[in-house]
Amino acid sequence: MSNLDSKNNALFQRKMGRIRGTITLSGLTLVGLVLFGHYHLKIYGATVQEATFKLLSGLGQYPEFSWDNIPTTEELKWRACYDEGLQCARLEVPLNYSDPDGRKASIALIRKPADVPTESGFYRGPVIFNPGGPGESGVDMIRGRAEQFRKILGPQFDIVGFDPRGISRSTPAVSFFETSAERAVWVQDAVLANNTDEGVARTWARAVVVNKLAAETDDGYLRHINTENTSRDMLRIVEAHGRTKIQYWGFSYGSVLGATFASLFPNRIGRLVIDGVSDSENYYATLWSNNLLDTDKAMDSFYTGCANAGPEGCAFWAPTASDIEANLTKIINAVRSNPVPVRTKAGYGLLDYAMLRSAVLNGLYKPYEYFPALAEGFAELAAGNGTKIFDRMNPEAFQCNCDTKSPDVMYVRDAQTAILCNDGDDIPDDLESAEKYFEMMMETSSWSELWASIRLGCVNWPRFPKDHFQGPFEASTSYPILLIGNTVDPVTPLWAAKKMSKGFKDSVVLTQDSVGHCSLSAPSVCTQKYVRDYFVDGTLPKPGTVCHPVAAPFPTKADQAVLSTMTVEEQDIYAAVLALSRDSGIFAPIHVKRPEVETKGCAGI
Repeated sequence: MSNLDSKNNALFQRKMGRIRGTITLSGLTLVGLVLFGHYHLKIYGATVQEATFKLLSGLGQYPEFSWDNIPTTEELKWRACYDEGLQCARLEVPLNYSDPDGRKASIALIRKPADVPTESGFYRGPVIFNPGGPGESGVDMIRGRAEQFRKILGPQFDIVGFDPRGISRSTPAVSFFETSAERAVWVQDAVLANNTDEGVARTWARAVVVNKLAAETDDGYLRHINTENTSRDMLRIVEAHGRTKIQYWGFSYGSVLGATFASLFPNRIGRLVIDGVSDSENYYATLWSNNLLDTDKAMDSFYTGCANAGPEGCAFWAPTASDIEANLTKIINAVRSNPVPVRTKAGYGLLDYAMLRSAVLNGLYKPYEYFPALAEGFAELAAGNGTKIFDRMNPEAFQCNCDTKSPDVMYVRDAQTAILCNDGDDIPDDLESAEKYFEMMMETSSWSELWASIRLGCVNWPRFPKDHFQGPFEASTSYPILLIGNTVDPVTPLWAAKKMSKGFKDSVVLTQDSVGHCSLSAPSVCTQKYVRDYFVDGTLPKPGTVCHPVAAPFPTKADQAVLSTMTVEEQDIYAAVLALSRDSGIFAPIHVKRPEVETKGCAGI
């Protein structure tokens, strides 16, 4: 065993090991609804029940639509798309803002228009959303969730999403492979940095190959895919709406985008919320070294929550949190040595350490969606049955029937690499430096190799000039910024929100006392009422304000008292944010392979 592997194994024994898989947990959504939703709705009555299920039923549901029908124009020309009430457009912007008359890019947008006339005194204009990533689609975020955001903000706003330059339906789209099938085959063989003794070397070598492909397929557009240019695109979107100041709500990486916009255009801030805040300085330095300060605390919250819920509230219950941790560690150790064979109606394969640990990490991002479902899966796995977790983790069998000409084909991983590596400082290309970085990250958290793998993706990236904005992040903005951070966020710790707030005059940090990534990972009516008040009339919470979620990921009967006092407006907000907290389609882990998004049009990849 190498010294590096020995250190890995020691850290595993102390903190259950680290993630070695790349498979999403999206299939656990239904189980989460049954375990969490039924309990809530049985207690709290029909009003919240009907509203919640109505909102849940619309998440991600939309008819097919071809973007070929949407022309790219210098002015926004909205056309009906996807579903009743949604409109789409494509906006022409310069590919290179230093050469505004040169090559153009096309930005895909979607909106749910306000429910009030634009000429009325009640109309408040567009609110632009970014779901994070980087590389995630704002069109996808809004097309299945506009109603939820409408319930939170109110009827007087246009709810607007866009695919940032290089992403999905915006063109030119970042793509390093000739076909979706070629990409899918390559991704299937991916490993994380501690997968084997040579895991770091394999991760490094794969990055070298992919980034050679990036250079070979680049026709001059790639260097312009960065956050500064996306900020400038957002300003064009604002101006195309006939307005001068932005209204924006950005999540996760969207906090970097928002902070960049505010630093570049401080006099163009109407309202700006950054939620799940990253340390932008650390991001632009390509360090990724301080995201995981609270990840282990998030894991501890599963143990504590399960113990407090009792045997009726948590299927993996044991008398103490320490007992639950020990039981799960025992299972993970067993699966690491002896993967569990599984054959179900949906497929077959092995529930191995990689898949199981991926399930755990996904749960930390969205505990209200995943914690109860994970507990049930762990309980079955303790009895030797891996079906539940496998069925909800494992993608369908590979089928090489990709529609490579589909306008909805998306290359999340390619775009993510381009944005991260273009934005950040160049990193050393040699393997020794990669191994040293990995060893340094091992001391940060038991999930460290995950983040190390992100940085390693920039090995051998083309050396484009670093002449774009990378800070400083400080400004006296035309309206104060609202920053939101959870007390236990697994990848954007609260301290980062407090740090970033120091650079923006009169900004306020709103703390949400919950576990999960971004405020929408937990149903807090308090938080979302502050967000609504901020957008509607500019009211900021007092410094030091702390909001609490309505219930815990493992709900108890004590939660009933809170819901019974809600107004109708608060019930609407609660139903909306509860639906979003259970939605596996947003705020997914940056490192997790998301086949249904990454290569849409390739069945089961």
